[in-house]
Amino acid sequence: MAPITPNQSGPPGKIKIAEALRVLLKEKDFNSITTADISRTSGVNEALIYRYYKDKRGLLHDVLAKYLEDYIDKMEFDRQAINGAANKLRKLIWDTIHLYQKDRVFAKILLLEVRNFRGYWESGTYQIVRHYSKSMLNLIKGGIDSGEFRDDISPTHIRQIIIGAIEHLCLPAVIFQYEISPDKLTDDICDVIFKGIVKKNNN
Repeated sequence: MAPITPNQSGPPGKIKIAEALRVLLKEKDFNSITTADISRTSGVNEALIYRYYKDKRGLLHDVLAKYLEDYIDKMEFDRQAINGAANKLRKLIWDTIHLYQKDRVFAKILLLEVRNFRGYWESGTYQIVRHYSKSMLNLIKGGIDSGEFRDDISPTHIRQIIIGAIEHLCLPAVIFQYEISPDKLTDDICDVIFKGIVKKNNN
């Protein structure tokens, strides 16, 4: 999957502001970035940041939301050509890890920058994250309904274990800036998870 380029729509000034934040996040953590930094990098008057966004964190959420919307749309489209719940789930895991590898700004925002603020969990951006999570849950439930996965394990617990595995394996690479192998990590996660959830007669 190619790196996601967020949909660039809206007033030119708003686009420049969002792009400036993405550029700055490559080098700085969010809390150290000032609205003056964003204004200087974007070439846009600082007052416009508050015109388009409630505050700096609103801008961060908007940038993340655009990444997520584009990513989820592409993922759901790609899965249409794949048969079998296990294969669809493997594809979702691989694409998520691949995105964290290829787009470190996205990974940094999602895994580090937004989660330490209580308002994120009540935001519209978090609802988009929940859509991704629900998509994974539906894949697992579909595998149970089709008889591909065991029906004596909570599908919610399976989903949480998978998301936790992805994030814990990728987070050190995001923090310390080293390479991630989507193929290797996907194989490792699926080897462990599928041995536990796939029905024996499906092996």
